Amino acid sequence: MIRVLIADDQAIIAEALAALLRTESDLEVVGVAGSAPEAVRRAAEVDPDVVLMDVQMPGAADYKDGIDATTAILAADPAARVIVLTTFGRPGYLRRAMEAGAAGFLVKDTSADRLVDAIRRVTAGLRVVDPTLAAASLSIGPSPLTERETEILAAAAGGGSSAAIAAATFLSEGTVRNHLSAAIGKLGAASRAEAVRIATDNGWL
Repeated sequence: MIRVLIADDQAIIAEALAALLRTESDLEVVGVAGSAPEAVRRAAEVDPDVVLMDVQMPGAADYKDGIDATTAILAADPAARVIVLTTFGRPGYLRRAMEAGAAGFLVKDTSADRLVDAIRRVTAGLRVVDPTLAAASLSIGPSPLTERETEILAAAAGGGSSAAIAAATFLSEGTVRNHLSAAIGKLGAASRAEAVRIATDNGWL
């Protein structure tokens, strides 16, 4: 039997997935988690072979989302296999998931047959990635941002003022504004919020 843990904060989605997988004779649903920290805790408790992991779930300081939870689960149990299953088919999520060690990445409109096949394939040691997202991720290329611009933009993602970002990064407000302006220009954005979104979607933040 392939032991499966489902991590999704939408109860109706989690219940539907569980019901679907229970119709397969070689799959056993051993747990359900509704947040990133709970996914890490439940994985330690039930020792799954495969985790179906949502990305955008309630988090905490240590595990902000499903990708952080993936990193933690695989650090504790390298033999586990994680399939990231998300509504948001963003190349940036794919890139982060693969860097975290996920064995698969699928969007939630994937067919039931394909999902079940993906679980079996990753259990056999293979990788399963949505081909459209894989092509989009490869076409994006490396980040145009410098390390410092990335740091400043990440700090700006929390919505802090230039003064707050300057205090957090030990830079002057003028330097912070210069880095933000450079990042906005490189990303072709109209504002820092749009720059954060573009960088996040592309996996550069």
